[in-house]
Amino acid sequence: MSRTAVGDAQAAQDAPEASEAQPQSQSQSQSQPRPHSPHDTLTFVTGNAGKVRELQAVLEGTGIRVIQANLGYPEVQADSLAEVAEFGRTWLREHGAPVPFLLEDSGLFIPAVGGFPGVYSRYALDTLGPEGVLRAAGIGAAAEFHCHLLLATPEPVRFTGIVRGTLVAPRGDGGFGFDSIFQPVGENRTFAEMETAEKNALSHRGQAVRALAAHLGDEGKESAKR
Repeated sequence: MSRTAVGDAQAAQDAPEASEAQPQSQSQSQSQPRPHSPHDTLTFVTGNAGKVRELQAVLEGTGIRVIQANLGYPEVQADSLAEVAEFGRTWLREHGAPVPFLLEDSGLFIPAVGGFPGVYSRYALDTLGPEGVLRAAGIGAAAEFHCHLLLATPEPVRFTGIVRGTLVAPRGDGGFGFDSIFQPVGENRTFAEMETAEKNALSHRGQAVRALAAHLGDEGKESAKR
């Protein structure tokens, strides 16, 4: 099975979801324009259009433009999202992919069943579907969405996010992957019942992308000093 270089444990046109990072506002006033970053255009290596839309939505207003590259690399058996993303970065660089590019791997982790599906979220989504995973873990089981975002530059930079919640009976038509069975802590709706902006404010991916935007903003400030 080939993994779309989002390093996916969720992937293709519609796959899993997650988040928890330090949200950082990227709004800029007209009197204080955003400093130029060396990475104002980012190539996001993924076949998952849903992930691209969410990343673009979080970065809206930052001046960072996102281009999707639907490349792929062999799936690796690994114990963590970080290992999957690192394998993707190495493989793509060895096969001539120019830096910078962005990889993302994410997954649904359910402690009651040993962290399943975890790094195998995409495989579980394709073979069991949300309902199958729900049957295995049970309604009411605690669950977490994890995201590992990797900015492939000569010195790679990583950003993470986690969101905790509960598994519920499928609800909602939005989102993708396991969104319909995941209800974040403190909410009475699943990710699939939320608008994209609402989900991004809570999600693992939204948190990781905001950390990325803050990093790029800091890079721009440093460049302006030189």
